[in-house]
Amino acid sequence: MPIIEVKDLVKIYKIIEKEAGLRGYFKNLVKPEYKELIAVDNINFNIEEGELVGYIGENGAGKSTTIKMLTGLLTPTTGKVLVNGIVPNEKRIENNKNIGAVFGQKTQLWWDLPVIESFRLIKKMYKIPENEYRRNLKKFTKILELEELLEKQVKNLSLGQKMRCEIAATFIHNPKIVYLDEPTIGLDVLVKENIRKFIKDINKEKKTTVILTTHDLKDIEDVCDRIILLDKGKIIYDGEKQKFKDTYGKYVIAEFIVGSKNKGISQLTNAEILEETQNKLKVKFMHDETTIVKIMNEISNHCKIEDIHMQEAELEDILKEIYKGVHQC
Repeated sequence: MPIIEVKDLVKIYKIIEKEAGLRGYFKNLVKPEYKELIAVDNINFNIEEGELVGYIGENGAGKSTTIKMLTGLLTPTTGKVLVNGIVPNEKRIENNKNIGAVFGQKTQLWWDLPVIESFRLIKKMYKIPENEYRRNLKKFTKILELEELLEKQVKNLSLGQKMRCEIAATFIHNPKIVYLDEPTIGLDVLVKENIRKFIKDINKEKKTTVILTTHDLKDIEDVCDRIILLDKGKIIYDGEKQKFKDTYGKYVIAEFIVGSKNKGISQLTNAEILEETQNKLKVKFMHDETTIVKIMNEISNHCKIEDIHMQEAELEDILKEIYKGVHQC
């Protein structure tokens, strides 16, 4: 049985259609007119225990609205949501015992207290057994490098330090499901890598199910095995990350380091020239249209190839291509 079940889920917001000017202000005040905004549009998916899922899409695609319905913060307009057998908005307290969540820069730590006191309060709230709490605290302190932060007030932490503590607080009660909404936003590279490694380690050890929404697609690349991609409230892809890349990322970028050219290259067969300088030629081609050997042979007719660097399509580039195609339709 899936740990998360979503069936025919819809969320519609009613928003006031505002008219400009003083007359419009009083009209809206006395007799407001509403229009409907469909934030989540009849989506379906199941998530099994222990999955690492990237829930992604552009701003306004419906990601955060979905997560809020899964956590019980919002009630669906229509459709069904079951999280570990619980309807989240009907049994919020029971649901909250099984989940953890990080929502961007919104803190669950007490601002004026030392970090360790926040952890102790969370321990009491979730009734974590002493030995379990100490074991998790020791492990998290080591992996996330919290030793020097535990006695500091939360308000005195840097953004990166605070987010490491937030992640520890989210996982410390051993939740079955964790929702991470932009957990690495604004952080430096080393902190991001630390957090990604932590998430994968905990998932591997405890089979914690993680749903990750982020605009930093390196998070998805490094952490997730599955992608659910939304556009305008609808799911346009749901499947394995690698299959997604294989299906949509069929192009390769090759950078050739060349010697002095015999003559300029105006075009290549089944390949696009992205950049051309005296000693470098960068081209883009599709797997199913040509091969690197054919391109090398064609370039060799014009100049001597001294080196070559191959780059598979990145997830971010693939998504740009998909959205460009969707919005042109």
